[in-house]
Amino acid sequence: MKKTLLLLSLVAAPVFAGEGKWTPQQVLELSPAWLKAQGLQLPPSKLWDPKRGTGLLAGTVNTSGCSGSFISASGLIVTNHHCAFSIIQEHSSPQRDLITDGFLAKSPSEELPGKGSRVQVPRGFKDVTAEINGAVPQGADDLARYKAIDRKQKELVAECEKRPATRCQVATFDGGVNYTLVDAVELQDVRLVYAPPRAVGEYGGEEDNWMWPRHTGDFAIIRAYTAPDGASAAYSDKNVPYKAEFFFPLSTEGVKPGDFVMVLGYPGSTFRTLLADEMAERQARYYPSIRDVLGEAIRILEAEGEKDPAGKIAVASQLKGLHNVYKNAGGQLAGLKRGHIVEKQRDAEAATVAWAQKDPAKWGDALKAREALLAEQQASSKTFEREFLLGMSGRLARGPALATTVSRLAMERAKPDLERRPEYMDREVPRIKDRLEREQKNLFPVADKALLHAFVKRAQALPPDARIASVDAVFGKTYSEKDVTAKIDSLYAGTRLLNQTERLKMADESVGQLTARRDPLLAFGMELAKEQAALDDTRDRRQGASSRLRPAWRKAVMVQAGKPIAPDANSTLRVSFAKVQGYTPRDGALYLPQTTLTGMMQKHTGEEPFNAPEKVRAAAAAKKFGKWADPRLKDVPVDFLADADTTGGNSGSPTVNGKGQLVGVNFDRVWENVANDFGYNPDVARNVNVDVRYLLWQLDQVEDADALLRELNIRKGPPVAKEAR
Repeated sequence: MKKTLLLLSLVAAPVFAGEGKWTPQQVLELSPAWLKAQGLQLPPSKLWDPKRGTGLLAGTVNTSGCSGSFISASGLIVTNHHCAFSIIQEHSSPQRDLITDGFLAKSPSEELPGKGSRVQVPRGFKDVTAEINGAVPQGADDLARYKAIDRKQKELVAECEKRPATRCQVATFDGGVNYTLVDAVELQDVRLVYAPPRAVGEYGGEEDNWMWPRHTGDFAIIRAYTAPDGASAAYSDKNVPYKAEFFFPLSTEGVKPGDFVMVLGYPGSTFRTLLADEMAERQARYYPSIRDVLGEAIRILEAEGEKDPAGKIAVASQLKGLHNVYKNAGGQLAGLKRGHIVEKQRDAEAATVAWAQKDPAKWGDALKAREALLAEQQASSKTFEREFLLGMSGRLARGPALATTVSRLAMERAKPDLERRPEYMDREVPRIKDRLEREQKNLFPVADKALLHAFVKRAQALPPDARIASVDAVFGKTYSEKDVTAKIDSLYAGTRLLNQTERLKMADESVGQLTARRDPLLAFGMELAKEQAALDDTRDRRQGASSRLRPAWRKAVMVQAGKPIAPDANSTLRVSFAKVQGYTPRDGALYLPQTTLTGMMQKHTGEEPFNAPEKVRAAAAAKKFGKWADPRLKDVPVDFLADADTTGGNSGSPTVNGKGQLVGVNFDRVWENVANDFGYNPDVARNVNVDVRYLLWQLDQVEDADALLRELNIRKGPPVAKEAR
């Protein structure tokens, strides 16, 4: 029954459909004849062999929240420029501004280590649904249910991670219809090999973000290293490049309109399994709140960064992330409205209800589950404002965020490991300490104090029944600009949190030791952390209710649909099948699926965000296309569109052709497709990829990166295509 629900009709899929982020297990259920008809020239077993954990998907890696892919046997990985940004920023200063100028290691000895950067290589997937469900005691309330599931997941992960260099997780599909144990090899030594100048990697900036036509070279190359014996190891000058068993050869022929492609990667979160009312609340409250709060934070960081060159570098990474979330929220709102997505979900829901009512003996529990889920949603909406602002605190001022991190770590350390929150278990402590160390590059106290001021002002405006007690205790219940400014100045003047050495000491201290420091900012963070912990308990109870109710409803939806339904994205490995094609964004407009170097130069104004680097302009003006010009376009291709089903987390995903050759690197979606997270619309569902030929043109004609090209097996003569290994 479970397999039927999950893979319904896949083997009989009669037509090409871009919709669906399919798991490795599901891909093997697809009809080989159907896949061949779409353009796959490899046997499906070449995509994934579950017995050996091998295939193309084994060359697709998770790179600290982004995707990437091996492109050589010597550990080279291509991902996005914005995914490697933390390493670039880490090694940048006003005297050596790698963010602006870019970076190329002429030899492996020049490659730059990334503090805390990791790569996970997929190894296996195991259905553990029975074990998870069997761990829930009979009659357990929703909080107890959540804790039982959470503990069993931790136990399964702990057993899985007894092997060295292993990173595991239990992933939830369809709200609890299925639980899968995901097993990966984790590599700890990751180094920057190549990043183009920011004016290439972010060409068009926020103006072009989520837009088309696009001319952005959003790519970077990193390398994974191991100990000499092949074991995963932290950074050492004795380490050697990782020996990748599976990697993607680069296609020197690229793509053309109509070509079949696949996008492989780790999409983060989508929301297609939500009820219509749950979607409606996101539309009415969540995304407008994101725009409001993060919009203010962006204005603060930009204004303060412009006053200080070092400060501008310090806030660059945070600002980049906030901009992306802010603009995404706008796209979600526009797409939800334009596509009438909530209304369509409501209609689909009504159809399932009507269908289930015809057989109440079989589907009555599903109908009751839906009603209970609606009641849960209505109850939680009453505390939205407070919960949203409290949840946003970690994205805003870094000082309080650091204080809450060390406080939560101390609070959780007092518990047995299996009873802690997952993000504070022993397995996470090295990552936490890496972040605490790396945050030093992000600290700009002037901007940070302004962010905290804005947060306090919002908190003091909350209604009486939704107050944040820690804010009231430190800043009072009534806003006064003078008083808040003075108090924040006092907090920052008396803290040692902003000192990296002291902060790392705090990460090993108990609650009592932290309290004994009498550090004012730390004390504020401690009280804020207690409220965050209480909010986590509330959300845990809701999650327990969801795990009890949503599977029954989802099973009804999946059976009634009568067509393939891929589960919502959950940061696990997926593949989407697609075609290269343009689209019509509005009446009278037709967007072609490819852009060119000439088009990039037509956008050049000499001012940000369209200020192409001089060496790129010179090569373009001289028409130094080398072998990278597309014969049909008679120009170097830059970016291309496909109708792949992607979302956040697919940044850096390899886009490959039917032979398994890498033809591009996914980095974005078009504006009209942002609300794809809630529902796939084939008319506008387009993902944006940088053409691999543009990357190769940069390395060849702009950077003269001959050694790197040789390592990639790229020759100066006629293209020689090789199939994926």
